[in-house]
Amino acid sequence: MNLESRSESYAKAGVDITAGYKAVELMKEHIAKTVTPGVMSGIGGFGGLFELDLTGISKPVLVSGTDGVGTKLKLAFTANKHDTIGIDCVAMCVNDIICCGAKPLFFLDYIACGKNFPEKIAEIVKGVCDGCVQSGAALIGGETAEMPGFYPEDEYDLAGYCTGVVDKDKIIDNTKMTEGDVVIALPSSGVHSNGFSLVRKVFDVESDEAKKPLEELGKKSVLETLLTPTKIYVKPILALLEEVDVRAVSHITGGGFYENIPRSIPDGFGVVIREQDVRILPIFNLIEKCGNISRRDMFNTFNMGVGMSVIVPNSEAEKALGILRAKGEDAYVLGKVVKSDKKIVLE
Repeated sequence: MNLESRSESYAKAGVDITAGYKAVELMKEHIAKTVTPGVMSGIGGFGGLFELDLTGISKPVLVSGTDGVGTKLKLAFTANKHDTIGIDCVAMCVNDIICCGAKPLFFLDYIACGKNFPEKIAEIVKGVCDGCVQSGAALIGGETAEMPGFYPEDEYDLAGYCTGVVDKDKIIDNTKMTEGDVVIALPSSGVHSNGFSLVRKVFDVESDEAKKPLEELGKKSVLETLLTPTKIYVKPILALLEEVDVRAVSHITGGGFYENIPRSIPDGFGVVIREQDVRILPIFNLIEKCGNISRRDMFNTFNMGVGMSVIVPNSEAEKALGILRAKGEDAYVLGKVVKSDKKIVLE
């Protein structure tokens, strides 16, 4: 820790430089777990260095994604739980770039806070590192900005950036999609990281009621259930791509079914899904009931228990299900592709 750089004047203005140094020291052990063969630099430089291994990739295309966690952070503040919110941040980025077949290579995070509490910052970064390990990405850099007067002392914002690579000839682009293709669902772990402005309108997450265990939620509280980190689908999807002709992948985020699945469907085709086939998680039934929200609005806002959908040829559906289940996904058939002017039909 470089104590010589401490500025008394800056500290009086609310920024403690040495707190940043301590936070970096505390997070180093977590960052070390994310190191992959391409990492060329340690934390603390002006830029993160990563050497690309292009073995087996004839036409490399870099794919990037960036996102934050949104107002789910408010729940982390309320619960004073900061060690999983970083998983959400990584998931929102890597789950996006895997939709075109890209393997995540490295990740960078950005934390802006009202006051740098080193232990809290290290907890946040631990979650980021856990997400990186789950997705096979290396955390090669980041930034913590202490911004007194801009954020309350106990609050922060979190965002991330990911870069991956895919062979140009293997980019998933839906051009081979045809009538009869099968839509497969990969279950979500919960609400993930979208729709929390509506969730917070439905539930008073700061109340004692939100912290009471409920039978319908498996004896977990509303707050605990809502904080369940976003599932990361990178490794199951990469395994699937090695053996199956995947026609499309959709990450079900804000906008729910009605916005995200159509993004992967070419003109002239649509997807038919029977609502009764969707394995809706109990938390969504509770949100619908307590918020008096229409079923259509629920499907148009939340993932409803489906974190990602994959479209494969009918002839390879059983094989695809087997591969995904072998990777720990309780995958199931969600619907089918038809010729249609409507991108999605929920029956």
